[in-house]
Amino acid sequence: MKSPLIVSLLAGSIILPAAAQAQEKSPFSGPRIEIIGGYDQLRSGSDVDIDTDNDGIFEDNDLDQSVDGFAYGGAIGYDFDLGSVIFGIEGELMDSTGKQETDEDIAAPFGYRINVKRDIYLGARIGAQVAPRTLLYAKGGYTNTSVESRFQDRIEDDGFDFVFDDTQSIDGFRVGAGIEQLVGPGYVKLEYRYSNYSGLKFDDELFNDNSEIGIDLDRHQVLAGVGIRF
Repeated sequence: MKSPLIVSLLAGSIILPAAAQAQEKSPFSGPRIEIIGGYDQLRSGSDVDIDTDNDGIFEDNDLDQSVDGFAYGGAIGYDFDLGSVIFGIEGELMDSTGKQETDEDIAAPFGYRINVKRDIYLGARIGAQVAPRTLLYAKGGYTNTSVESRFQDRIEDDGFDFVFDDTQSIDGFRVGAGIEQLVGPGYVKLEYRYSNYSGLKFDDELFNDNSEIGIDLDRHQVLAGVGIRF
């Protein structure tokens, strides 16, 4: 008869490796950190640029409403492999080179400059492991961005002289989708996201004591990222 000790050792040699294999860490779970960058466009809610070809104010020019630039920054997150889906929480801190100024050739009564600044995002994502090293996911959450504005009178002797500077932090929501691919010890990803901000406002200091004017903003971004998990 085999001793109880030998039986226990034999059982352990079979059970423990099997348990360890069953509990092997998922390639899409745990904490992660990444750097991201790519195309960034912020524009008014209208998808048509302001066209004033027939009124003589802008001398047959269209006023482009989009502010294009390069967005860059970093993100951290934590993913959970729930078996059928991957669920994660994440946060980002980014900046943008987006900037637009009026064309000096346009005969408008004012000049303006718009700068897109820092952007904060907090949200979640859910995805599916469609291949051993590939994850498809959708995301959504809260975003807050900062926009700097300057308006300046450009006509001399018109009895109206002002320089108006304003910096606003505006809240919004973000949705998006992407693909993540494991590469060596890290991963790369490609992502599209859409953000909407509804709180950019200018008060009567600029608009001749009229009521406050609110501007709805849309943001489109196509970003690539490189990251690593711990």
